Amino acid sequence: MNVGLWLLLYAANSLFVYWVVWGDGAAKFEGWRAVFIVDWLPAAWWTSEQIALYTLLIWLGHTLWFVLGLFVPEARAFFW
Repeated sequence: MNVGLWLLLYAANSLFVYWVVWGDGAAKFEGWRAVFIVDWLPAAWWTSEQIALYTLLIWLGHTLWFVLGLFVPEARAFFW
């Protein structure tokens, strides 16, 4: 993956996280819709604060991966 696409994907992810954490996004995901961003069933009973915290913590991990990918191009092609 080239650096431009890497930057674009990180920027899009950051905008989504900003909306969920500091906007009204977490409230919109409360209930069964939380499964779409948290990706496991017990999230359906989480509050908006829990969803926002989870999203923020995952974003911190994505930020570390992003910085690593800037300096190590092989990290940009890492998939599970």
